[in-house]
Amino acid sequence: MARYYATGKRKTAVAKVWISNNGSGKITVNGMSLDQWLGGHEALKLRVRLPLALTKMEGSVDVVATTLGGGYSAQADALKHGISKALCLMDESLRAVLKPHGLLRRDARVVERKKYGKHKARRSPQFSKR
Repeated sequence: MARYYATGKRKTAVAKVWISNNGSGKITVNGMSLDQWLGGHEALKLRVRLPLALTKMEGSVDVVATTLGGGYSAQADALKHGISKALCLMDESLRAVLKPHGLLRRDARVVERKKYGKHKARRSPQFSKR
């Protein structure tokens, strides 16, 4: 039983992912099952399972992950990125399946910093002529 490790990232969230190749399809995140961890967020659960579904590995690999930073949505995307990278380490031929869907690319969009003299990053104070 071999284990493969990869790190997935999104915004300020980081997911450390370990995949074991002869498992039963169990996904454990921060010591909880995926259903416990994400509760009723079905869209996020589908997003996390997407790399496994595309590579038809849902019932054959076990995923153990630790997530930190960001919110649950960013953590779910970081987990998706980490699973994709770990699957590529496990089997290099899966890269051709995952790459066209953009699952191996880190989503680089982050929150723009606030500038002085502005209310937010770009919002200016209201102009008053008189």
